[in-house]
Amino acid sequence: MGEWVHLTAADGHGFEAYRSTPPQESLGAIVVVQEIFGVNSHIRSVTDRFAAAGYTALAPAYFDRIEPRVELGYDPEGVARGRSLKAEVGYEQAMLDTGAAVARLISETHKVAVVGYCWGGDLAWLAASELPIAAAVAYYGGGIANLLDRKPHAPLMLHFGETDQAIPLESVGKIAEAVPKVPLHLYPAGHGFNCDQRASYHQASADLAFERSLEFLRRHLH
Repeated sequence: MGEWVHLTAADGHGFEAYRSTPPQESLGAIVVVQEIFGVNSHIRSVTDRFAAAGYTALAPAYFDRIEPRVELGYDPEGVARGRSLKAEVGYEQAMLDTGAAVARLISETHKVAVVGYCWGGDLAWLAASELPIAAAVAYYGGGIANLLDRKPHAPLMLHFGETDQAIPLESVGKIAEAVPKVPLHLYPAGHGFNCDQRASYHQASADLAFERSLEFLRRHLH
């Protein structure tokens, strides 16, 4: 269902993105923003799932700025390498790549949403604050509590796990206070609960979050 395409960011950086196209006429477009593990098989499957739901979906390979086609596993080595790559790329460069993906999809006359996971949740928050998008969904973005000065202008939905060791409930509470009109959902699960390749995968929470996200996207993209 998917293919790799080439994009160019505003600073001239060329990078790849995994694109998945719906079997019927597209209902809109989604930029799928990776965790710290690259555009690996999980992120590609998420991208394909959004395409199966009717959306043109595009997952930028942010780590192409350091090394092409990075695909990491969920073991300690993968976590350490992913954190290092994330720090090297940083928010500023990652947002240039997000902007390029959004611009490509807008040029195809789509309304565009950004959906991000883990580090991608942070970028989804920033996209809702900085980019001309119709909506954003952020799953367990660990840095969002430090980005509260960047106020989202696009409709936004947030998903967090109640037992997430990386994101204390105190931080989730601060986020809720900062954006009281933003729908924020808590699940009986830990960090990465949407990823079926992680030990923390919680199917009931993942399914409910996906249903809520799709309903939210239908409202803002159709």
